[in-house]
Amino acid sequence: MKKDAKNNERFFSVELKSKTSLKNITINNGFNDSVLVEGTIGKLVQATFEEDLILEVVGEKGVLRINLEQKELKKNQRR
Repeated sequence: MKKDAKNNERFFSVELKSKTSLKNITINNGFNDSVLVEGTIGKLVQATFEEDLILEVVGEKGVLRINLEQKELKKNQRR
């Protein structure tokens, strides 16, 4: 995914091997079982850990959340 340096928008992509891993999304019926979601949440407003359990990245156009604890990031940086 190409980053546009002019507007500093934050892009994301999620690639799943199977649509059975999705909790909720609208997709077209097709022969391929994989799923690719791409988009932008716009310019970064803030990125915080909610209750140290969820990484929340807030942009001007949306919010991206993932259950990732802050201590997990620190653990991976030491490797």
